Amino acid sequence: MKQPSLRFLFAHPAHFLALGFGSGLARKAPGTWGTLAAFPVYFVMMWLPGTVYWFLSGLFVLAGVWICDVTGKALGVHDHGGIVWDEIAAFLLVLPFAPATWWGYLLAFALFRLFDIWKPFPIGWLDAQVQGGLGVMLDDLLAAGYAIAVLWGIRLWG
Repeated sequence: MKQPSLRFLFAHPAHFLALGFGSGLARKAPGTWGTLAAFPVYFVMMWLPGTVYWFLSGLFVLAGVWICDVTGKALGVHDHGGIVWDEIAAFLLVLPFAPATWWGYLLAFALFRLFDIWKPFPIGWLDAQVQGGLGVMLDDLLAAGYAIAVLWGIRLWG
């Protein structure tokens, strides 16, 4: 297994994206740093018309399969901890469902990280079964789905 470096980050556009613009180089909790890296992307994209936002988010998810696959192969591990594009792309799906307040964004962040780390069924099972870029993206997409469901439930309840 190769440890990514600044040189690796800039060696290929897929590496730059997969490593979350450098956030995935963090020695501690790269997934958390990668999720945080989604915030500036979201704050730029949130001003786009809804159809454009969702189109770009879908493109980020689809491209993520290739981005994560290329970088995983180069690192010698299909789901290296430094690969955080999956967190970025998936969290961009969650943020529009959060109340547009600091506590709403904090709640969305906490829920997404909880489900991404905890991996309740079927997330953990699929994570172990599906390899390559699709496997890297899939568990985070499901974690996003769980976070969205909770945020939606809170909105309906409140």
